[in-house]
Amino acid sequence: MGLFSFIKEAGEKLFGGSDAHAAAPAEDLNVKAAQAIASYINTQNLGVSDLQVQFDASQGKVTVNGTAPTQAIKEKVTLCCGNVANVQSVDNLMTVTNPEPEAQYHDVVRGDTLSAISKKYYGDANKYNVIFEANKPMLSNPDKIYPGQKLRIPAL
Repeated sequence: MGLFSFIKEAGEKLFGGSDAHAAAPAEDLNVKAAQAIASYINTQNLGVSDLQVQFDASQGKVTVNGTAPTQAIKEKVTLCCGNVANVQSVDNLMTVTNPEPEAQYHDVVRGDTLSAISKKYYGDANKYNVIFEANKPMLSNPDKIYPGQKLRIPAL
C-alpha cells in the first residue's frame, strides 16, 4: 500500500486542539498522539488485531502495524490515521488476512458532495451511498464531508 499524503490542517482534532509539536517533550508528545490515534481506530470497531501506532510530530507521520481482516479495513485504518489534524502522511504496514484489490482515494475539495464524487468515479450520482458505506464508521452522515478529507472510493 505505500505512503499516503494528507492535509495537515484538516481532520479530527485528537490532540486537544493544539499542534502535536507543542511545548511538551517530543517523545512524550509522540507517544500521546500515537495513543490518541490508536484509541480513535479502536473506537471505530474495525476488528484490527495487534494494532501498533507510532507518530513522529516532526514529520507529521503516522506508522501503523497490525493485522486487518480485509483490504477495506486496512484502508479504513489509513483514513483513521490520516484524517487527523497535524498528520501529513501515513505509512500503513499492516498485513491483510484476506487480500483483495485496493480502492482509489479522493481528496475532498470545497464544494464536493458524495453525489458529485460518485458521478466522477462511477458515472452515476446515485451511487453516493457506496462511497458513504465504504467510509463508515468514520463518516456518520453523507452530508458531513469537509475539504482536505480523504475518502475511499471502492471498485464496483
